[in-house]
Amino acid sequence: MRLAGKVAIVTGGARGLGLAISTRFAKEGASVVIADLSGADEVAADLVKQGYKALAIQADVSSEESVAAMVEKTVKTCGTVDILVNNAGIASTVMPQPFEELTVKQWRAILDVNTVGLWLCCRAVSPHMRAQKAGRIINLTSSTAIRGAPFMMHYVASKGAVIAMTRALANELGGDNILVNAVAPGYILTDSNVANADMSAKVSAITLQRRPVKRHGYPEDIVGTVVYFASEDAGFVSGEIISIDGGGTYH
Repeated sequence: MRLAGKVAIVTGGARGLGLAISTRFAKEGASVVIADLSGADEVAADLVKQGYKALAIQADVSSEESVAAMVEKTVKTCGTVDILVNNAGIASTVMPQPFEELTVKQWRAILDVNTVGLWLCCRAVSPHMRAQKAGRIINLTSSTAIRGAPFMMHYVASKGAVIAMTRALANELGGDNILVNAVAPGYILTDSNVANADMSAKVSAITLQRRPVKRHGYPEDIVGTVVYFASEDAGFVSGEIISIDGGGTYH
């Protein structure tokens, strides 16, 4: 119950890693706002049925209006927002290709969600966190940005921006006791990654070869670090990026 009494927004919280984070946050005592394009109602209803506190909001993080409405509804219903987990992103549908073959449309689609969307969410919650002189923002980046993984330049760039934004925000918001950190997962076997069979087969083999810990990563491997950043255990930690990929990336 390390998050008892806290209100947490988890973007992309209805599936994959976001679902694992939403579920764990609820079990840790938080009132969880599950924000996603679809599926949030079912997840929230299931958590409430189990006796936890959850609210579903349909939200598109790339839309300024949608993000503003998400935060407004959260504050109106739950009273405040203490924790923001920027998990929503485009990842599982990205197919490796040479950077010369990428299109402007592909670049803008990735950046609108993975980078601009994160900024919109942070901007929307900051007035409420500043007013209460407390808050936690946890961003999801990727170990690909640390390694400079080839053939996914637009994705790698979007996640590299998240690392830079995390550090900039930590400095800009620290005076109001708002702590900003990030986790950098390696390749994780979420439902959506597994569903992309061509990508999963290629990346899984390469990833296992590179990792000192010779097993696949699962959403449950990531959530403990996210809870840590959201809890009082990390009350004097900000601007940090933790790689979670079985030792494949040292950072």
